Amino acid sequence: MDVTPEPATAEWGPFGRPIFDDPGARALSRVGVVDVGSNSVRMVIFDGAARSPAYFYNEKIMCALGAGLSETGRLNPEGRVRALSALRRFQHLAKGMGMPPLSVVATAAVRDASDGQEFCEEVLRETGLKIHVIDGQEEARLSAQGVLLGWPGAYGLICDIGGSSMELAEIHDGQVGKRVTSSLGPLKLRDIPGGRRGRKAHITEVIQDLHEQMGQQRDRLFLVGGSWRAIARVDMERRGYPMRVLHEYRMSAQSVRDTLRFIETSDLEELRAACGISSARMSLVPFAADVLSRLIKTFKPKDIAVSSYGIREGLLYEQMPDRLRNRDPLIEACRFAEMKDARIPGFGRTLYDFVSPLFRASPHTKMRLVKAACLLHDVSWRAHPDYRAEVCFDNATRANLGGLKHSERVFLGLALLHRYRNKRQGTAFEHLYELLDERGRKEAEILGKAMRFGAMLMVSKSGDIGKLTWQPRKKHLHLELPKEAEPLFGEVAESRLSSLARSLEAEVTVKLRKP
Repeated sequence: MDVTPEPATAEWGPFGRPIFDDPGARALSRVGVVDVGSNSVRMVIFDGAARSPAYFYNEKIMCALGAGLSETGRLNPEGRVRALSALRRFQHLAKGMGMPPLSVVATAAVRDASDGQEFCEEVLRETGLKIHVIDGQEEARLSAQGVLLGWPGAYGLICDIGGSSMELAEIHDGQVGKRVTSSLGPLKLRDIPGGRRGRKAHITEVIQDLHEQMGQQRDRLFLVGGSWRAIARVDMERRGYPMRVLHEYRMSAQSVRDTLRFIETSDLEELRAACGISSARMSLVPFAADVLSRLIKTFKPKDIAVSSYGIREGLLYEQMPDRLRNRDPLIEACRFAEMKDARIPGFGRTLYDFVSPLFRASPHTKMRLVKAACLLHDVSWRAHPDYRAEVCFDNATRANLGGLKHSERVFLGLALLHRYRNKRQGTAFEHLYELLDERGRKEAEILGKAMRFGAMLMVSKSGDIGKLTWQPRKKHLHLELPKEAEPLFGEVAESRLSSLARSLEAEVTVKLRKP
């Protein structure tokens, strides 16, 4: 992820003042959106840090509203009943939670069906929910904005596949550029005459036309949509990939080609069971696979990334002023967690200042991880001491955090694990360590042990806890402590400092500052 560093301020350093200090930012919390798609109807309620909200509630019902639309021109009658039932349930849940009005959007199936307007009127009459039917261009824009929610400053081509349509949009410099829509949704592709040969010829023709409209798009391809996520899940299964987090999962073009061949030659029911994919979703995967194969062959992206963020997150992004959009979602989520769960909220910034000399020459991409770790260093204190280190690792690697590559999740998890224990061997997560190179594992250990020592000096959120000086060429670590911190530097603190020095392969000296 490319996140542009923010201007430094004297008080808050390079990461700026926390946005949740601003009442205007807090007003975005507890936002509910509903996406009435061609294949599913989903409600998401966001809460937490405004720039990187958590999924307070997330429910999807597979309705297949768009099934048979190409033949009849109307919404699937059974899907219509199921969708109305789902919306009635979602509205009831939202009222029970004391939510403000839900934002509801409908995409290809409802906008293309002759009875789409009739369905919207029925929903309004039965539930009080007003459905906003958006066109393909707007759908592409919102999906692209959803990607920007998790990847500020990202660049490349967004491809959002739904049941009845597929949208493309380019993003660069935090902005959405050209965008187009097509009818390449799996539900519609099933109805193309001529079997697979006819379907593939149709896909080739449509994607060639999309390519002419969009031009060369050789950067990253961001995949948005349930069918893409299902294919990515199969890719993980085929590769024996150790982490099951789909967001920011990366694939090469060759890996995708291998997986598409794997799908063709596998028993779909066995594959579905092995990957935990629903039957309704798996039935669409072969159609989506043909689209993805031609998409990659035509646009030739440098790599492929899966985004769990899409139109629903784009609706949330739409409500954010630019001052929020430009913030780092990882840092804001970690700040929110510290404010909510740490024993001494605010000490994370003091700890960051304390440990940062150990990473003096590191790029911004590494320092944001150091900052995140310091903010999260104490949020799991309620966990049982015997499992605290593993809880920290599990939270970091599986939590809904935006702006983290999988290797960065492991770095953050290892740093927090070492915050509570010296050794990383003997945990249930050793198979994940391979996602981080040896240098990264060593740096995570050093950061974790530095935080483990620094936490021994935690008395207040902004007190003077001393200063570390690190001379890597001389392999010398120096600690200067203020006189008032001397009582804190006891036997356990000294042992933790020695452990840090051993990881640095350094000699250590300690000096008490004169009053």
